[in-house]
Amino acid sequence: MEEEIIKEFENDLKASIESLEGRLKKINAGRANPSILDGVMVNYYGTPTPLKSLVTISVPEARLLLIKPFDKSSLASIEKAIFEADIGYTPTNDGEYIRISIPPLTEDRRKELVKQAKATCEEGKVAVRNHRRDAMEMIKNEKLPEDITNKAEDRIQTLVDKYNKIIDEILEEKTKDLMSV
Repeated sequence: MEEEIIKEFENDLKASIESLEGRLKKINAGRANPSILDGVMVNYYGTPTPLKSLVTISVPEARLLLIKPFDKSSLASIEKAIFEADIGYTPTNDGEYIRISIPPLTEDRRKELVKQAKATCEEGKVAVRNHRRDAMEMIKNEKLPEDITNKAEDRIQTLVDKYNKIIDEILEEKTKDLMSV
């Protein structure tokens, strides 16, 4: 029984890491990245629709996103949705494409983004600790012999240490990415 609990615990940890990586992708390093538009919803004929299902997004230059809608009549609503999404960039509509120019980051802005990344990683570690607490409770509720309970708790703690180290490595990589000019 403790094997299933530990397997479920590790799956939860993997899901937490994936979620963390997804949130860190949205912290922009001054380069154009289509993922900054994830979550933008466009009012398309009265229906909230994800932007990515209405357009093709390309990165012709390091600091430029080029958005080409499948339906040119939706250009104005796409531009409005990007502006209202408050992603920090102003879209420019030329009648055929929407361009989003990404300005170079200042040193202060880079430091601010590193702080944001650290906070996001700390939230990831909190999620790991919450999963540990839940797994430990499940092990205790099984009323297993003490030696099996102790071994299971040790395995859980080993996994927690492993995944906290992974989070630290992810943060280190993101910090390096954000601070490189």
